[in-house]
Amino acid sequence: MDIDPVVLARIQFAANISFHILFPAISIGLAWVLLYFRWQFTRTANRDWEHAYIFWVKVFALTFAMGVVSGITMSFQFGTNWPGFMERAGNIAGPLLGYEVLTAFFLEASFLGIMLFGKDRVSNRMHLLASFLVAFGTTLSAFWILSLNSWMQTPAGYRIEDGVFMVESWWAVIFNPSFPYRLVHMLLASLLTTAFLIAGLSALRMLRGLGGPGTRKVLKTGVLLAAVVAPLQILSGDLHGLNTLAHQPAKVAAMEAIWDTEAGAPFTLVALPDEASRSNRLAVEIPYAASLILTHRVDGEVQGLNDFAGQHPPVAPVFWAFRVMLGIGMAMLVSAWWAAAVLLRRREPGRPLLRVLSLMTFSGWLAVLAGWYVTEIGRQPWIVEGLLTVQDVAADHSSATLSGTLFGYVMLYVLLLAAYIGAVRNLSSKPAESQRTIAVGELAAVAGGA
Repeated sequence: MDIDPVVLARIQFAANISFHILFPAISIGLAWVLLYFRWQFTRTANRDWEHAYIFWVKVFALTFAMGVVSGITMSFQFGTNWPGFMERAGNIAGPLLGYEVLTAFFLEASFLGIMLFGKDRVSNRMHLLASFLVAFGTTLSAFWILSLNSWMQTPAGYRIEDGVFMVESWWAVIFNPSFPYRLVHMLLASLLTTAFLIAGLSALRMLRGLGGPGTRKVLKTGVLLAAVVAPLQILSGDLHGLNTLAHQPAKVAAMEAIWDTEAGAPFTLVALPDEASRSNRLAVEIPYAASLILTHRVDGEVQGLNDFAGQHPPVAPVFWAFRVMLGIGMAMLVSAWWAAAVLLRRREPGRPLLRVLSLMTFSGWLAVLAGWYVTEIGRQPWIVEGLLTVQDVAADHSSATLSGTLFGYVMLYVLLLAAYIGAVRNLSSKPAESQRTIAVGELAAVAGGA
């Protein structure tokens, strides 16, 4: 079967970005958690926080390295598979990508060395400063990348000359209409992903009897972080949805599988969207709920897919990805609040709770991927919303070439992902005593304000 080369190119880029986004989703949040661990050690001189820092900075370094490598591969695809994008929008995309490298990446790469190797070589205050700069760098990296992605979703501050995008206002380009919502939503998603990662691995260590005195502190940190961030993420998601409804109504219509424009639209819990018949089969609906959620009015009008003359995203992938994201988000909220209720009462978590938390270790990844699919598939057929289609900028490659490279990418990513998860689980399976490698003089240095 000869598959459309543009479809194969889209699948290949989706595979690359799916693999890449897993690692920033951890490193952004984990950098701030590491800063918290370091600050707690500086403030209390309690070795448990230092043990936690030493362990998790190894995980951060591995995650950062994987993110850098996969990010470089992804950037190459702009030239190999989508050359028309840089030809047409390079005046905007190029500088934003360059700012990310010149500011954020240099901060992260430079000061990560101090976090890894500077324990006995620099003062504790310098170590704390390095931890802050790395955390700031990861967030700055997200700032620039999400600014570009948001501009592609809600373009602003440009003019078009001979088919080429030119900048009229960098302020409008960077702070385009969807950027604040997308940035907050992604940063909260990263914090949630990190919270469940550290809580899940800590729960696994406790189940195996490997936890040291600091393991419960790390578990509590992850649980309380998740308990606070989960409801904030629901609120930010609602605001982001309202913004998307205003600027990308076709995406929202696909998320809800709404075919005809109607007031008082129902929310479809589950269904089988059928684009051939322009209807939903086996639908389970809650009357008026979609209008209430999307417009905050029971009789609010929601635009349907039939209004977009075929220029709307594929419905089923967006519809189901959105429900996967919602389902995992609710599971996160329930499990985090359950665990927080137990730990705040100073009770020891039982094995059922520890098992649930360990099963939720990588739940953040699933939620981030589902959300990213809603965002990116929901933008089709546009690469720059309403102005430039994916078809317009694709390279002229054969299906055979793209199929071969796609297979190579997927196989490599599966192996690398398995190796990453294996390495993290191997680190977490070591007894607590084997991770206590602090110099004897460290506590004295902290107490003396070194």
